[in-house]
Amino acid sequence: MKDETLLIHTGRDPEHHAGVVNLPVYRASTILYPSLAAYRKRHDDRYDGVTYGTRGTPTTYALAAAVAKLEGGHKSVVTATGLSAVAMALSAFVEAGDHILVADTVYGPTRDFCTGVLARFGVETTFYEPRLAGGIAGLLRERTRLVLTESPGSLTFEVQDVPAIAAAAHTGGALVLLDNTWATPLFFKPFEHGVDVSIQAGTKYIAGHSDLVIGIVTARNEELYRTLRDTTAAFGDICGPDECYLALRGLRTMAVRLRHQEQATLRVARWLQSCPEVRRVLYPALPDDPGYGLWKRDFKGASSLFGLVLRTRDEQAVARMVDGLKLFQIGSSWGGFESLISFADPRAIRTAAPWTESPFVLRLHVGLEDPDDLIADLAAGLKRLGGGPPPVPRQGPDA
Repeated sequence: MKDETLLIHTGRDPEHHAGVVNLPVYRASTILYPSLAAYRKRHDDRYDGVTYGTRGTPTTYALAAAVAKLEGGHKSVVTATGLSAVAMALSAFVEAGDHILVADTVYGPTRDFCTGVLARFGVETTFYEPRLAGGIAGLLRERTRLVLTESPGSLTFEVQDVPAIAAAAHTGGALVLLDNTWATPLFFKPFEHGVDVSIQAGTKYIAGHSDLVIGIVTARNEELYRTLRDTTAAFGDICGPDECYLALRGLRTMAVRLRHQEQATLRVARWLQSCPEVRRVLYPALPDDPGYGLWKRDFKGASSLFGLVLRTRDEQAVARMVDGLKLFQIGSSWGGFESLISFADPRAIRTAAPWTESPFVLRLHVGLEDPDDLIADLAAGLKRLGGGPPPVPRQGPDA
C-alpha cells in the first residue's frame, strides 16, 4: 500500500467508534477496572494498553500506530514535544560512564541537552563532522552506546550517509538514532537505511498548522520500544490527547502539503540561485549542492526548509531585507502552512565542523502560498540590501 493511502487509513478504526471518520478525543487520567483481579494485572498490558493517563489513551495509540506504519518501524511512542522526543530517545539507551557520537550539525537544543543534562549524569558526547560517513568507526569507543544523526543537518543542511554510519556503528555495537523531522517518513524511510530509532518533531509537518507541539519516537523492534516506553513513563513524558487528535488530523493531508511545498520550494530555491545577491542556497535537492548525490540516492523527496547565504555581511542590510518582507513572517519554527524566515549564526554551535562560509545564514520555510508571490516578496527584499529607507513595520501579510 502506498504512503498516500496509508496516510488516510492507518490509525483509524471507525467501526469501533460509532462509524465516525476521525477517532474521538479520549481524555483520561484515571482508568477503571471491573474487578480487583483485573486491576492487579493492569501492568501486564502497560506497553500497549490504556492503564493510566500518563501511559496514553486510545487517541495516543492511534497516532503512534499510524506513524510507526508510515516509518516502517515496529511501534512508536508519543511525547510532549519534539525536543522531549530527542531527550527521551537519548536517555533511554545510556547510563553514567557511556559515550555517544552526535552529528555536529544537530538541532541546537539537542546539542544543549547532550552537553548539559547528559554531561551532568556522566554521559560523554563527541560531536563528529557530519560528512564523516563510515569514518565514524575511528571515533567509536568501548562504551559508545549510540550515534545520533540528523540529515540534513540543522541550519546548514548537510546530508549524512546514514547507511554507512549505521554499518560502522552496528559493527562497533552502537545503536543509530536519526532525527527524521526534515524528511518525514514520506521522504526518508529510516529503517530501510539501518536506523534503530527514528525521532520526529510532529510539531512540524505532521501537525502542519503551527498550533501545537508534539514529538514521536519510533523503534525498530519490541525490545527498543519497551525501553523507550519505560523511559517516557519514568519521566512522566506524555502528550495530551487533544494534541494527538490534531496531529492525526494533520497527518491525513501531509502528502499533498509536502508535495506542494516541495515543488514550490524548488521554484523559490532555483530562482534564488539566479540572484546576484545570493552566494549559495543550502538545499540538497539542488544538483550543485554538496549533498545532492546522497539525497538523490536515499530520499524520496525534499521538504520545504532550506538555508540561504547572502554575499553581504552587513547585518543592517539583512535586517532591511527581512523586516520588510510581507509574506515570509519572522519565526523559528517550520512545517506549517505559512512561509517563515529566521536568522542564525552556525559558528556558535559548531565544534567538529567549524562554519566559516558566512557569519550568518537565513533559514527559509516555504508554506502553501503561491510561489510566484513568494518570489516577488523575496525580490523586493533583495533590493533593500542595497540601501534605502527602512521598511514600514510589518502588520501582517496585507500590510
